[in-house]
Amino acid sequence: MYINGEWLSDRPTFAVTNPATGEALGAVPDCSDADIDQAIAAAHSAFDSWKKTTAYERSRLLYRAWELMIQRKQALAELMTKEQGKPLKASLNEVQYGADFLQWFAEQAKRIQGETIPSARENQRFLVHRVPVGVVGAITPWNYPISMITRKLAPALAAGCTVILKPAESTPLCARAMMEIFAEAGFPAGVVNAITVQQPARVGEAFCRDPRVRKLTFTGSTEVGCQLNADAARHMKRVSMELGGHAPAIVFPDADPVHAAKGLSLVKFLNGGQACISPNRIYVHEDHREAFVAELVSRAERLQAGNGLDSTTSLGPLIDQRALDKVNRQVKDAVAKGATLETGGDRLLNGELARGCFYAPTVLSGVTPEMAIYREETFGPVAPVISYRDGDDVLAMANDTAYGLAAYVYTDRLSTAHRAFEALNFGIIGINDINPTSAAAPFGGMKTSGLGREGAEEGIDEYLETKLGGFAI
Repeated sequence: MYINGEWLSDRPTFAVTNPATGEALGAVPDCSDADIDQAIAAAHSAFDSWKKTTAYERSRLLYRAWELMIQRKQALAELMTKEQGKPLKASLNEVQYGADFLQWFAEQAKRIQGETIPSARENQRFLVHRVPVGVVGAITPWNYPISMITRKLAPALAAGCTVILKPAESTPLCARAMMEIFAEAGFPAGVVNAITVQQPARVGEAFCRDPRVRKLTFTGSTEVGCQLNADAARHMKRVSMELGGHAPAIVFPDADPVHAAKGLSLVKFLNGGQACISPNRIYVHEDHREAFVAELVSRAERLQAGNGLDSTTSLGPLIDQRALDKVNRQVKDAVAKGATLETGGDRLLNGELARGCFYAPTVLSGVTPEMAIYREETFGPVAPVISYRDGDDVLAMANDTAYGLAAYVYTDRLSTAHRAFEALNFGIIGINDINPTSAAAPFGGMKTSGLGREGAEEGIDEYLETKLGGFAI
């Protein structure tokens, strides 16, 4: 743990394991309630001086952290692959993506601006300032264990807030490596803190209830996010919630089904399907179903499961046994209710794969609304294909979910693209684009997929309060 500029290790620990091999990677401290309080106190004490630093000073430190991330890109990626399981190429991409947030918000720190507002009174002036909200409690997930740290901490620090990070208990080593970067970059003691914990509920409770914490930012499941949001609301705290998704992908009749299958296979099996923007319901016109499914199956069967450090690996493990059980339950339920198993459908147990949490890349066709996979987020390498006919309102079908994070559209017609973009009730929509994300673009969802946006200009607004001064002169 890293609290008030010091590393704390003389605590009970819990183990960190490699999901591809089951081997122990190390151990990290399991924080006590006193540690949580100490971290909050450190951030609270540091806030008074940190908020007074110039935007240029905060920018300089963020730039320095960005430089260190780029210098350590290979080492960070290898650590991520060992701890989280994704192939090394994907880890390298994530480290770059994470560094992009440090660079972007290093620039945005210098663009926090106020305004003057005309008054109806001759002797009155209005002045608007943007000020940091205060101490931020940040809770990050295991599926993107580095980029989700920078996506939260970079705008918070740029705004002048201090932070306590609570990383996922499955991937604390990536968080420790990032704390080393912030420390070496020169951030003052108490400005950036990190606590690790095996049972995370009490940290979330402390962030919500302690009056010194003024903002909570969380990425994780909708169930946990709703509970945290309710607890934070009782204390009138600012919140940002990036929660679950159940992304539809619509392949319109004018699109090339083979091209669409190629793109959707890349995003569906990215990170083993363990992404909140992963397409979970793929709608294909019945006339193109056969060609689409054939291409999707072909690509799924070419994926090579294995240890992400192996250069031939294109599919890593799921994070743990519980994730395996959930995916398997959804697949078995769908098949029992009439879906066709086109490929996959079981845990991979051959050879070295038996040591890890590997599930075969799976394609289901004939998926219907009665099946659990049609309604529940999967977080695994399963592509459910749903056929629709000419008379079906596929946009209404796609919107038939409580989630509203991401959606995908394949079409060759500009008019169809615009109609779909306007009609789909999702915060992020990829039009013939499987990667509609960037540090410069707002990321976030509607409905039960969350509150607020990360990245872009909107990302720093989440950490700022508006202060009005009315001057009588």
